[in-house]
Amino acid sequence: MTSSTSSPARPVNPLRPSQPLPLKPAGYLGLASYSSLGRFWTYLDAARRNGRDVGLVRGDPEATCRRRISGYLLDGAGLLIDAEKVGSSLDEGLEPHPALIALLGGDSSLLRETLNLHYALRLNFVLAFTRHRDLILRPEFKFVLKPVEKDHALGDVQPLDWNAIETASAPLPPLPKDVPLNARRLGRDELRFLLERACGL
Repeated sequence: MTSSTSSPARPVNPLRPSQPLPLKPAGYLGLASYSSLGRFWTYLDAARRNGRDVGLVRGDPEATCRRRISGYLLDGAGLLIDAEKVGSSLDEGLEPHPALIALLGGDSSLLRETLNLHYALRLNFVLAFTRHRDLILRPEFKFVLKPVEKDHALGDVQPLDWNAIETASAPLPPLPKDVPLNARRLGRDELRFLLERACGL
């Protein structure tokens, strides 16, 4: 009598997932049609080589063709702020800030200047490949304080000198913490450019 033994399942290479998504989920943008699994793998491999974190989306099996690419900060990205959303969030109880006061008056240049000075745009991408050979993307972008800002102790923060700000002799301070700092909606070509920049392609 011969005994049959099943061979163990081959481990999944985290940078070579091979199970496409059945459909494009809501909230994703089509990055490329008639793409290939190899192209999807190229992005994952390039992201890892350039120091990005490439991880699973919560709830996905490891073989699923979807990964979150994170760990890239874009400096000087003030032009990408969703100024309209910032303006609509302002209320009477908000801490006053020169950039926000100017924004209420219709001028968003101080807001962009403040973002360029104190913030970077954190670019996280959820990249996936579908059965229909579509390469799809969900951007998760948010402005965050530059790392150097986070190192300041609270005791180092100086009182706001409004006279100095009005005479442009002092830099603008960071924005209040409860202001939503999200990027505006970007088009496919803009997103592809930012993804390739984050991956070093």
